[in-house]
Amino acid sequence: FRNGSVRNGIDVLAQRNFDLLRASDGKKRKIGLVTNHTGLDLQGRRTIDLLANAPGIELAAIFSPEHGVTGKLDTGFVGDTVDAATRVKVYSVYGETDAKRRPPLEVLKGLDAVVFDIQDAGVRFYTYETTLGYFLEAAAQPGIELIVLDRPNPITGAFVQGPMLDPGKESFVAYHRLPVRHGMTIGELAKLFNAERNIQARL
Repeated sequence: FRNGSVRNGIDVLAQRNFDLLRASDGKKRKIGLVTNHTGLDLQGRRTIDLLANAPGIELAAIFSPEHGVTGKLDTGFVGDTVDAATRVKVYSVYGETDAKRRPPLEVLKGLDAVVFDIQDAGVRFYTYETTLGYFLEAAAQPGIELIVLDRPNPITGAFVQGPMLDPGKESFVAYHRLPVRHGMTIGELAKLFNAERNIQARL
């Protein structure tokens, strides 16, 4: 309903005391996080900080997409850094080549799960949607679970508009055959990519 309360995936996860990330045997699980400046809860706290302090897990790696983890870099290449607050290494998944835009498998193989928390814009050419697709593909190889913390589509799911992507025209700004305005959330896109592209990731 129009005036209902909406909680983002990170708020739901925190309310559940991060149960989806914790192991049943009590051992700490190593978690990677794909995020940027939009990864915030309803109180304005970074998903990075929430996961770094969550019980039963170790935030072992952060992955930064186009414009970097702070969203301030307007360049064709984003390098690896370290998060100032948590001292967790930040691996860039944005650069001039296709290989630099994909997560390093040697890092993924050292993780128990990867969390994705980036606000989408609701349009096909947003590169963060391609980054999501690349992480689905990469996580499927070693069988690592990918958990998408969903967020509302800011331009709503009430309309689907614009031409479909032409066959064979997929690129970093067009990961999948979609209309320009697709009407889906980032979580729904993950399910669509996983099914229609037969990625078979543990989503």
